[in-house]
Amino acid sequence: MNSGLRSVQIEDHDRAITFACIVQYPTLAAASGTTLGPYTFDATLDAPIASGLFPVCLISHGGGGSHLLYRSIGTHLSRRGFIVLSPEHPGDNNNDRSLSNTDESAVARPRHMSLALDALLADPFFRLSADACRVGIVGHSMGGFTALALAGGHAWSRSGQPLPVTADSRIGAAVLLAPATDWFMVPGALDSVVTPLLVMAGERDPVMPPDAIQRALARLPAGTPLEMIVVPGAGHFSFLSPFPVAMQRADFPPASDPEGFDREQFHEVLPVLVHDFLVRTLGVRFDE
Repeated sequence: MNSGLRSVQIEDHDRAITFACIVQYPTLAAASGTTLGPYTFDATLDAPIASGLFPVCLISHGGGGSHLLYRSIGTHLSRRGFIVLSPEHPGDNNNDRSLSNTDESAVARPRHMSLALDALLADPFFRLSADACRVGIVGHSMGGFTALALAGGHAWSRSGQPLPVTADSRIGAAVLLAPATDWFMVPGALDSVVTPLLVMAGERDPVMPPDAIQRALARLPAGTPLEMIVVPGAGHFSFLSPFPVAMQRADFPPASDPEGFDREQFHEVLPVLVHDFLVRTLGVRFDE
């Protein structure tokens, strides 16, 4: 199986805007690369989708980041039978940071992921192929916040006010990569989270240190399935796919890792861990 790729626009009628989203999906078409901006995907643009009913995975990028930075995970999942949606969060991306680090963005992020899922399930190209009963999410940094909110977390602003974030009952499993958990530190904030979680933290992450994440997750209900992995030597940005060589500069932190950490090698392992967790927790059976 290979990966197909389509670029779509998601509509937010309430705000009268559209936002970009890429979708990777299984295809039997011959593999060919697709270049978007400075990044090359091992995926064939607008290839026909393979026959079958496929589980869905959403990917939520970090604050001020890009939906194009999780290629290793998206490509691995799509080549193994997932439909993968990677939306660009409006106002909180590398082209427009006007809402980054704001309560407005924190409220909008989960809603926009749900809108992207709605659009996929209604899209004539995907609707007969997407399994609405098997949906997972991967989120990095503020994307981890987004995933946790969609899984039932009750977010609070840093000024101590509750935020009207809405969970999505379709989410059956969540992978949190260096998640921004400080929005959930109020007692009871995680009481409604029963979705299976895989949480990964970088041992040398100064932005979201492992102990801060663990303190927040200690508030989860006792019965919530939780797997926690601290990645030796990893930093906050180590969960991003390796950047092109021309972008690997000391003055560009997202491309940099703590000394001695091999991001290329890690991204041979990371997509496998994500895939295996989602298959196991979503109850995926590709031979059905």
